[in-house]
Amino acid sequence: MNAKDFLTIKDFSPAEIQYLLTLGRQVKTHPTTYSETLKRKTLAMIFEKPSLRTRVSFDVGIQQLGGFSIYLSPAEINLGKRESVYDVAKNLERMVQGIMIRTFAHEIVEQMAEYADIPVINGLTDYSHPCQALADYMTMWEAFGKLQGLKIAYVGDGNNVAHSLMFTGAQAGAHVWVATPPGYEPKADAARWASERGRETGATCTVTNDPQEAVSGADVVYTDVWASMGQEAETAKRKQIFAPFQVNQELFQRARNGAIFLHCLPAHRGEEVTADVIDSPRSLVFQQAENRLHAQKAIMIELMKGEFVKLPDLAELRELAHV
Repeated sequence: MNAKDFLTIKDFSPAEIQYLLTLGRQVKTHPTTYSETLKRKTLAMIFEKPSLRTRVSFDVGIQQLGGFSIYLSPAEINLGKRESVYDVAKNLERMVQGIMIRTFAHEIVEQMAEYADIPVINGLTDYSHPCQALADYMTMWEAFGKLQGLKIAYVGDGNNVAHSLMFTGAQAGAHVWVATPPGYEPKADAARWASERGRETGATCTVTNDPQEAVSGADVVYTDVWASMGQEAETAKRKQIFAPFQVNQELFQRARNGAIFLHCLPAHRGEEVTADVIDSPRSLVFQQAENRLHAQKAIMIELMKGEFVKLPDLAELRELAHV
């Protein structure tokens, strides 16, 4: 891989996505092998949206690779208001070796990557959640020993998680079905891209308003909250609209025997999923959450690795400084 940034799954080839998934599993199995891979390197973590899994997995991950992290809250930066994206990027590129940003508009991440001469990792935007998708497919690979040909049914809002599931499924040769209420479908460009890439890999992408059709015979049933961050004002309205799309036992039983349940978390039991599904033996949501750590370590290794320049000794320093 020669990419500088990790903004969306679309930016890579199928072979590169497979490489990252393989590296993630390798890191998970042999963590000590990589314990100094990013020694003395620092990751700046910009959070415009709060998080449990993203914060902990990146923070712990960089430390387990021998590096350090710096948490930057909205109050400390206030992107676009207190400081421009350009100024933040140009400051950080001189002090750290990588930037992880979790924000709202996808354009902010794209601008950060354009302006910063160091790797930028998308921790989440309203359009894409690529780190989550890598962890999702890593979990599926562990469960089934393959990704090619799996039927993955996503039921709920056609949001950033749905987009990245579609993108990664298209790269991996899977059949992704997205079932949403009318008017809440994923963006047309996302579905179109997944279908086009699928012609190369044997994957398919199907968008429907029928959750029963989507889940029928599925290997994986996946859902997310009905109202994401920034949509709190729509919560009551969405509860009514999305009620027929709840993943309960009746719906889950339409999947094939041996199917697994996934959720990117946080989950609202009794809303998008019932407790008897998410807390069942078929649910791998906590294995999935753990895999955020390993998948993101693979991303950081690939983007942030590099040889350190040998420091000159004191005499050389004095000569260089003319003292």
